[in-house]
Amino acid sequence: MNTELIEMWGECVRIIRDNITQEQFDTIFACIKPKSFDNNQLILEVPSKFVCEFIEEHYLDLMRKVITRVYGKNVQLGYIVNSGQNAKNYSDSNSHNHEQPTSDSTNASSKSIAHNPEELDSQLFPRYTFDSFIEGDSNRLVRSVGMSIAENPARTFNPLFIFGPSGCGKTHVLNAIGWAVKEQHPTLRVLYLSAHLFTLQYTNAARENKVNDFINFYQTIDVLLLDDVHELSGKSKTQNAFFHIFNHLRLNNKQIVLTSDRPPIEINDLEERLLTRFKWGLQAEILKPNKTLCRAIINNKVKKESLPIPANVCNYIAEKVNGSVRDIEGVINSLMAYSVVYRCDISMKLADQVLPKFIHIENAPITVDDVKKRICKQFNITEAELTSQSRRQPLAQTRHIAIYLASKLTGLSNSQIGEDMGGRSHATVNNSISVIKNLCETNPSFTKQLNEIEERIVHNL
Repeated sequence: MNTELIEMWGECVRIIRDNITQEQFDTIFACIKPKSFDNNQLILEVPSKFVCEFIEEHYLDLMRKVITRVYGKNVQLGYIVNSGQNAKNYSDSNSHNHEQPTSDSTNASSKSIAHNPEELDSQLFPRYTFDSFIEGDSNRLVRSVGMSIAENPARTFNPLFIFGPSGCGKTHVLNAIGWAVKEQHPTLRVLYLSAHLFTLQYTNAARENKVNDFINFYQTIDVLLLDDVHELSGKSKTQNAFFHIFNHLRLNNKQIVLTSDRPPIEINDLEERLLTRFKWGLQAEILKPNKTLCRAIINNKVKKESLPIPANVCNYIAEKVNGSVRDIEGVINSLMAYSVVYRCDISMKLADQVLPKFIHIENAPITVDDVKKRICKQFNITEAELTSQSRRQPLAQTRHIAIYLASKLTGLSNSQIGEDMGGRSHATVNNSISVIKNLCETNPSFTKQLNEIEERIVHNL
């Protein structure tokens, strides 16, 4: 490998290390290697697509500054994903794989390191498109309306006001509308930003006596996508500026899409004239995804990105994330990071360690009924058969398993378990436990099956 290339990347590493924590560096940057630097394009080798996308989403600004400082201005950044088998070229979050990375391969992203100041940066997140937005009952209306707006901006629903709880996909669909508009109407000026950033921009403009310039700029936008508009609450001067922008865009047939965590009428300290305008078009509610949609979102992400996450872990995440897409992203990213850093497979044990860092998990005490239901489902028998006096096989062994797991997981006495298992005696329960223990000592395949059943009961799968 070129000595100069190694030295220059080493300088980048030193700067990056000074600007992040050691844990962050070890998790993401320690495994990156420089591959080449030709024609003003730096190619980095990363161990997985996950690392590449994590950098694009969380560290792109830092990478832009560091690479500009070390390599100079207008440097294009590309990646080669090497999973340990066949390396795949990968430029940025909005491009496709190519045989050889070229300067064109990194131009697709609006957040690439080289940027033309004369063009409007739409500030859209590359990954948030309609293709990656999984449809379900909770978001079908919003998705359908969003796609309709993208086809005919300002001709269907204007403004569109999307509201719903945090983590249900409002930001995703807002960006998806932006990308779809840019694809179908490439000459239109599209801009996405949060109400918080809008407020900061207005405050800076007011401080520098440039409010007119600020308003004039926003009046040139064809499709304005404003996230978390409830954050304008109580900010009268910012609301006044937005009122004039809103009026101009609406009167000139420019599309406005707003999101909030509540419907307009529930936003406190909002001027009446803005409130009435927010209610002009369509108010569309988006709900938290149910467990079925959560499972579909997880499975799609795992399949699309070829993530090594087993099906039982996917189901466990879907059961526990409480309907938050943001929590799903956080859990999966953390699982991948732990797997990379500690060089371990993703398992239920690892999921048990990671999930409590994101969500509060309240596990209700396991009961004998819980055990019986799982055993009946596992072996396709009825509860009456399980608790009957029949000694025929394999029913008798199935009953032994149920008694053994009830003893291990519930903390009840043998007498209590015997009573719940069809009025059996303390001695009978003891015998069942001994039978299963002996099988575990002599039969590894049986032990594996028993552990899988126990895992399903513990995690309510």
